[in-house]
Amino acid sequence: MGLLTIGAFARASRLSAKALRRYDELGLLPPARVDLFTGYRYYDETQLERARLVAWLRRIGMPLARIRDICDLCATDTAAAARDIRAYWSQVEAETSARRDLAAFLVDQLSGKDTDTMSQLTTPLGFRYAARSDRGLVRETNQDAAYAGSRLLAVADGFGGEGAPASTAVIDALKHLEAEGPGSTRVGDLLNALEDAVHRANATVNGFAGSGTTLTAMMWTGSQLALVHIGDTRAHLLRDGDFFQITHDHTVVQAMIDEGDLSPEEAASHPQRAMLLRALDGSAGLAGPDLRLHEARAGDRYLLCSDGLSATVPQEEKRRAVAALTDPGEAVHELVALAHRAGGPDNIACVVADVVAL
Repeated sequence: MGLLTIGAFARASRLSAKALRRYDELGLLPPARVDLFTGYRYYDETQLERARLVAWLRRIGMPLARIRDICDLCATDTAAAARDIRAYWSQVEAETSARRDLAAFLVDQLSGKDTDTMSQLTTPLGFRYAARSDRGLVRETNQDAAYAGSRLLAVADGFGGEGAPASTAVIDALKHLEAEGPGSTRVGDLLNALEDAVHRANATVNGFAGSGTTLTAMMWTGSQLALVHIGDTRAHLLRDGDFFQITHDHTVVQAMIDEGDLSPEEAASHPQRAMLLRALDGSAGLAGPDLRLHEARAGDRYLLCSDGLSATVPQEEKRRAVAALTDPGEAVHELVALAHRAGGPDNIACVVADVVAL
């Protein structure tokens, strides 16, 4: 068999020369020969079958690390490779279903808006809740904080030498807002008050040099929940059996996913997966937090958690625990236990709250 230039091989395999160079660097599709003087790559015609398989698998969105494993497996056990592809696609379908549920939720939220305020529910609603913060099994200290009260749910994940007081101080700043009472239920007033509280909290964190915290919190007004979020702590909603994340991580890997440079599966093992793009670190140029309003429904269940739970326990396991245990305290206990069974490598903070008719 003769050798093909990288250009000819690219045309035959339906892969670009740029992609072939990248796959060479990753050890996925190394050339048969590299010219020592020019660095030019040459490929054997027998490599076309592997190259075409790589192209097909990339078209279905499979991450490169998994493609390499499947290509290697094809050399010895094609049936096992087929099972691996089937398992991957089942995972994709499950993730697509979760995104579909979230899209339906957002459509439902936006369709119910008035020109001034969200429609008020005729039935009085309230919270039934539980919160827990746990050191985990590896860390020497606990820098996570969790709080649940009659109007406020919050989790914060501190970092740096004084991460623990930073996370506590940020939640305390919101507790003061909770203590002021319901006040106005107008959308603008509520969200502005939350944003002001977060900026005051950020100024407080300025006193903890080299430290900071993430924050995800929800403030209750009787029929609405105002969400404030910054960092990689998360909020999830269980509604009518569907369970989905309603916050968006402010991390390097999430930005790469958003830009199409990384798949969610690749992000799970990326060396920069814990690097934050936004957090409360006391800086004067704080990037504003995400602020949104949600209409509450009786029967809704919310889970707020730090990455000690979200990065350790698979989404489906979290969903089962949140959906199966009717008591919020039991659900919180089981979620922490799941994180422990997964090794408990990080601090864990979680809040489970039910919206109930009074």
